[in-house]
Amino acid sequence: MSGIRGKVVAITGASSGIGEATAAHLAERGALLVLGARREDRLNAVVDRITARGGTATGVLVDVTRREDLRLLTDTAVDRFGRLDVLVSNAGTMAVSPFDDLRQDDWDAMVATHITGLLNGIAATLPLFRRQRSGHFVTIGSTAAYAVKSPQGVYAATKTAVKVLTEGLRQESGPHLRVTLVSPGFTHTEGIGKGAAPEIAAAMTRQRDEIAMPPSAVAAAIGFAIEQPEGIDVGEIVVRPTAQA
Repeated sequence: MSGIRGKVVAITGASSGIGEATAAHLAERGALLVLGARREDRLNAVVDRITARGGTATGVLVDVTRREDLRLLTDTAVDRFGRLDVLVSNAGTMAVSPFDDLRQDDWDAMVATHITGLLNGIAATLPLFRRQRSGHFVTIGSTAAYAVKSPQGVYAATKTAVKVLTEGLRQESGPHLRVTLVSPGFTHTEGIGKGAAPEIAAAMTRQRDEIAMPPSAVAAAIGFAIEQPEGIDVGEIVVRPTAQA
């Protein structure tokens, strides 16, 4: 199946930022959406906006650190639409801090969300894709995996793991599956600086407001990968604002 119209797409972290923008972008192009997120009110609002504009979307409460939640996401797609064509693994957290702050709970959250969460999505979806003999994994990475900048050491490490895991999955995917890594640069989302130390959060927010690109730019890159003809795999896309070094 080529293009976007009619494809069943599941998205994690769909209640805001890149996930929300991707849902809107794909819905406008005729995708059938299963949206996962932890915040029920925000998730329902995204679903309502899409359906009010004539799109098709359903919401599922999903914490990507929970294996059963990812299985519920894929099961919902199959129960409602009979299949799943694309999994967009987008859920993320960016509670950056210097190592000396010893914010181990934040470190654990980034590892659990970015690494364990990605693996949970793969485990829930890969057997289905194998049975279908088709499917597309789209994973959201970060330019932090290409250039480590203080105080983003732990965040960069987890996103480097995301990059490695996605490439490993691509190599094992075989001729029927597609695997794409989309690595955004500085993007204008509410997660920038969220949970960071006050001075770091303030600096990140200032930089975001000065140079960050809109989430719609990342959504368009995701759409580009999804709409490629059958048999064509866009392995990696890096998209950043021109002002980002």
